[in-house]
Amino acid sequence: MEKRRIAEAAARLVERGMVIGCNGGTTTTEVSRAIASRPEFNDRGSSPVLTVVTNAVNIAHELTVRQSIRLVSTGGVARPQSFELTGHLTGIMLEEVSLDLAFIGVDAVDPLRGAYANHEAEAAVNKLLAHRAKKVVVVTDSSKLGGYAFARICPTLDIHMLITDSAAEPDLVSAFELEGVRVTLV
Repeated sequence: MEKRRIAEAAARLVERGMVIGCNGGTTTTEVSRAIASRPEFNDRGSSPVLTVVTNAVNIAHELTVRQSIRLVSTGGVARPQSFELTGHLTGIMLEEVSLDLAFIGVDAVDPLRGAYANHEAEAAVNKLLAHRAKKVVVVTDSSKLGGYAFARICPTLDIHMLITDSAAEPDLVSAFELEGVRVTLV
């Protein structure tokens, strides 16, 4: 239920004509579903109203059938544990795109250290997604706040917004806000 509320809040940030990026993960999968279910992104017209760039094969699979969403899959080597495409080919493709928004799911995020993933190849792809975006939105449940994992995705300075559940500790929320991150609690 928390992931669905986080996803719905994230989906409200998306506007027609945008190019958005989504990394893999359970929360970003919910974000892509919430976006795809919005009526304004379900036109039956001949041209797409939104572009989604993803390295997650499960997200790509779900969005492929959406005629009004232009889907761009990164390519790369599939990681069966996370359904994410990683590696050199993924990086080549991501270096060639620009994103309005990047929705980044994380294994941990800390107000002083930044966003983290448990796997270094996933972190590298997530870092590229964040780097190619005008705005980076971290979507995660409150259990991942205040920690860190093996590989850093980006520093806190690169995170524009954090969307998390209302169980987030107020001190952590304040710490993120002091670092310039807009926090949305759902």
